[in-house]
Amino acid sequence: MTELEELIELINKKEKLVAMLAPSFPIMFDYPGIITRLKKLGFGYVMEVSEGAKKTNEELVDLMMKNPKSRYITTPCPTIVRMVKKQMPEYAKYFTHGVDSPMVATAKIAREKFPEYRPVFIGPCIVKKMEAKEDIPELGIIVVTYTEILQVFEKFKIEEEINFEDKFDVAGTGATRLYPVDGGLSHSSGVLDKLGEGAVKIVSSWKNCIEAIRDFDTNTKIRLLDILFCDGGCIGGPGIKSGFTPQEKKQKILDYYQKNSF
Repeated sequence: MTELEELIELINKKEKLVAMLAPSFPIMFDYPGIITRLKKLGFGYVMEVSEGAKKTNEELVDLMMKNPKSRYITTPCPTIVRMVKKQMPEYAKYFTHGVDSPMVATAKIAREKFPEYRPVFIGPCIVKKMEAKEDIPELGIIVVTYTEILQVFEKFKIEEEINFEDKFDVAGTGATRLYPVDGGLSHSSGVLDKLGEGAVKIVSSWKNCIEAIRDFDTNTKIRLLDILFCDGGCIGGPGIKSGFTPQEKKQKILDYYQKNSF
């Protein structure tokens, strides 16, 4: 059974579900319309994954401050993690072990706040499915992409609708709403200021990843490699269906951040 089929079955059974919406959602969905549709679909609560990203940032900064001579490759991107482990295992030593990805951090918040509800991550990444199943099966996260949730809306005839009273049950206000753009982690966590000029390298796109990792290994001036596999960051994920250019996608994220950073 696929994740999509599992979600449809759970909705049919009226199981208790909590949605965890990745911060790239403004590229495809209006706010708060997406909350309205998810609630009509049967989700009891809707959480913003950018809230979990705050915990990711805290854990990363704490790790770096406690180990001032250590150097790290960020691990929120499951594609990078798997690529390194399979193709470049000698560099896995740089991973930020003990730092949860925003998805995992959000699922842990969900377990605390809504213990009877099954967490469903909705985002742009297909490899998150592997992260959920292989790395943290105990959290029981179901992962579907934005394009898949559109299929679910279509199946259950959930039309576009906006109730302006709808809002996130757990909102991730602040700069972590910029997480899906390349460098979002570095900018929202404050590591650029904490580590100083030249100590952080920001890279996105699969075409640049291997060279960047090898360069990081030899260039000891770089303490943190903030790296994402997709072009422009998570805004380039395969689970996004959009005719927007990379710059237009980035602007969607910036607009949402600027209008809703209450």
